[in-house]
Amino acid sequence: MTFWEHLDELRKVLFRSALILLGAAIVFFIFKDFMFGIVFAPTDDNFVLYRLVDRILNSVDQDPLGPFKLKVINIDLPAQFFIHISTSFYFALVVCTPIILYQLWTFVSPALYPKEKRAAVRAFSFAAVFFYLGVLVGYFLLFPLTVRFLGTYQVMDDVANQISLKSYISTFFSLILILGAVFELPTVAALLSKFGLIYKHTLKKYRRHAFVILLIIAAIITPTGDPFTLMAVGLPLYGLYEVSIMMCREKKKDEDEVEEKEEVEK
Repeated sequence: MTFWEHLDELRKVLFRSALILLGAAIVFFIFKDFMFGIVFAPTDDNFVLYRLVDRILNSVDQDPLGPFKLKVINIDLPAQFFIHISTSFYFALVVCTPIILYQLWTFVSPALYPKEKRAAVRAFSFAAVFFYLGVLVGYFLLFPLTVRFLGTYQVMDDVANQISLKSYISTFFSLILILGAVFELPTVAALLSKFGLIYKHTLKKYRRHAFVILLIIAAIITPTGDPFTLMAVGLPLYGLYEVSIMMCREKKKDEDEVEEKEEVEK
């Protein structure tokens, strides 16, 4: 095909993706109670993480977390309507990510060789799986810990917290999408290894450095300073590093010889 024919095919792919995203957003917009029931579940002490922590504390004869109820308020007249629209869009984006990736795959795949197609399919599959794992970790672990700490933190007893709807929704999607992106580390490592940029032994060599760096990243993306929250986020991130090691390939002997020859020539 000519350049303009390729451009026309890309336009069709983007148009289909936009229609799918719009359709899903409309569905979520209609089922408002279901969608916001998920969003606001961490504001109540019945949330699964809080109940799990209480059980663990009870098993070791410690006091439970106690009652928790975060009240979210709205301070802007049109905010609820526009947040309803934006939340529907974000939900649709998270749910439809594999479908959109498949649409892009239909555009790219005709230009690839069979071996390249197999590698690309594996990459897309791993990317989707790890993205959803990151979203789940963000929703069931990072965000509840964040909202429970910041929602109850007070500099003085006389200064009450009033959490705005806009602030809550912004924090919710920021943390969850950040975790979704961070969990793409194994996929990125596998692709870089495929291109010969990193190898298994390289990641093994810098294990200790990676552990410290990942703890720093965990401290940055978690607002709480307690060791429990830090390790609850840091350990999954380090687990991703170990998964990245398993997904990378070993450096072949002939590649070592080529590098040594290049260094000698220099």
